[in-house]
Amino acid sequence: MDRKTFVRNSSIAVLGSGALLASCSNKEKSADIKKDLTQKYIWKMVTTWPPNFPVLGEACQLFADWVHQMSGGQMSIKVYGAGELIPGLEVFDAVSSGASEMGNGAAYYWAGKSPAAQFFTAVPFGMNAQQMNAWMYCGGGIELWKELYERFGLIPFPAGNTTMQMAGWFNKEINTIDDFKGLKMRIPGLGGKVLAKAGGTAVLSSGNEIYTNLERGVIDATEWIGPYHDYVMGFHKIAKYYYSPGWHEPGSVLENIFNLKAFNELPEYLKVILETASARMNIWVISEFEAKNNEYLEKLINEEKVEIRKFNPEVLQTLKKYTNEVLEEMATSDPFTKRVYDSFTSFAKNIRNWASYSEKLYHDLL
Repeated sequence: MDRKTFVRNSSIAVLGSGALLASCSNKEKSADIKKDLTQKYIWKMVTTWPPNFPVLGEACQLFADWVHQMSGGQMSIKVYGAGELIPGLEVFDAVSSGASEMGNGAAYYWAGKSPAAQFFTAVPFGMNAQQMNAWMYCGGGIELWKELYERFGLIPFPAGNTTMQMAGWFNKEINTIDDFKGLKMRIPGLGGKVLAKAGGTAVLSSGNEIYTNLERGVIDATEWIGPYHDYVMGFHKIAKYYYSPGWHEPGSVLENIFNLKAFNELPEYLKVILETASARMNIWVISEFEAKNNEYLEKLINEEKVEIRKFNPEVLQTLKKYTNEVLEEMATSDPFTKRVYDSFTSFAKNIRNWASYSEKLYHDLL
């Protein structure tokens, strides 16, 4: 055999081997995909909200339905309200340990795990829902959030926003900052730390405990969300004064959290489905709150004869001063919190500058 014939035959052999290997590889990929499509996933979702709670609980069930539909029935998620499987404030640990594959709540409930967690729900006098979405999705917020939760074997996604809240229900008038002294109030997150600087005591309790605590005098005041939920919860029946604005939570992000190991074991398309359904949930919750709050504000005013009070400017300015002190103290607590603080405050400053030329000018005309 001459050299040219040898080279030609060798090349044909190599090409043939390559084609055979490629064919085997494609068959293996096809088999993997087929295997993925036939495997069923049955997950549990624990939540911090009472069972079937309007908007918050409804959104969790909608999420489960959307995932089931988008996956062609391959993934089923059973939703458990607070107390049905575990207490509402044990969601983080249940998902972190793998006792439940996923949960729904709000990051500021887990401030005991890391002070930085609170930035991923709401900051007093901070950004509204639209601005929080901008920071999360396009300003580096989600990346920092994932980095933090990875330490606990979790991965988070935004899954709603309560939008601008009310300041809450009080059984005493708040005319000056001194009226906060000795006040026991259900208020989570950074708002609770600000209240403490004003001389009050922050009490953390899940949603299904608030009414009873307020009725029995365990607390003197409570914030919850806004007119729709406050009406449903019946706070107007047991509290005298309804205050605005919700300085403590101008746009509170809600979360879906997934056990990182369970999430990473899913096929890529199911991971995308969970993330996409979370984003759809985010938009639905914001929209539902905006649609319902004014309707139920009118019910509270016209049907229940609730008088809406407004904090005077001096009270709000003092609360803002205390907020700045709390944030600066937090920024020195650990290097990661400082990174989150810097990211949040820098983005907030820039987006407020834009808002001063856009939405603020527009709303001032209305």
